Amino acid sequence: MEESKREKKESSSIGHKILTVIGVILCVILIPILIINITLIIRSYTNSDEVPSVGGVSPMIVLTDSMYPTIKSGDLVICKTAKAKDVKEGDIMSFFDPAGNGSTVVTHRVVEVITNEDGSLSFRTRGDANNADDSELVPEKNVIGIYWKKIPGAGNVAMFMQTTQGLIICVICPIVLLVTYDIIRRRLYEKQQKKDTDELLSELEELRKAKSESDNKE
Repeated sequence: MEESKREKKESSSIGHKILTVIGVILCVILIPILIINITLIIRSYTNSDEVPSVGGVSPMIVLTDSMYPTIKSGDLVICKTAKAKDVKEGDIMSFFDPAGNGSTVVTHRVVEVITNEDGSLSFRTRGDANNADDSELVPEKNVIGIYWKKIPGAGNVAMFMQTTQGLIICVICPIVLLVTYDIIRRRLYEKQQKKDTDELLSELEELRKAKSESDNKE
């Protein structure tokens, strides 16, 4: 009997540990994703003229193969915020396209750094896959930052996350999963606590009966 109770407690303890590990994994994976998603979404609406960033790091989706094979269409590039004076020839730089509509962002390699007569800087850029330099020089005010690393194919995922379905899957679902896990964990814990309490009361009752019988025999 005692062995059976001990086995049940050990089994319950193992189950609780497994749930705890699953909860930790969910938190480690989902909470950062949730925080980053919400931060980027809020900043994209509150600062529509700026590239959303987290801690000085800006994730950007690559839509063309102009930097192939270094960077491919569908990749997610991570750009570190930098001042124009820190950009050097050969760097891959993200910038607002001077030939665009003012909000288009391009990530190309710097082929020449030019110091203007007034002391400001301009940059001649070119995509690695292109045969010619970009049509216009990039003024220093258009500099966003320097390319740091890429996550292959993650740009396609990021584009999906901007859709209604993506928001549901990548924002709402993580919240639901975390809340559901917490509810299940709490209920199982309360159930186990009640079970342990009932077993303890039962054991005390048995001890009382045994003592009462022993006293009566005496």
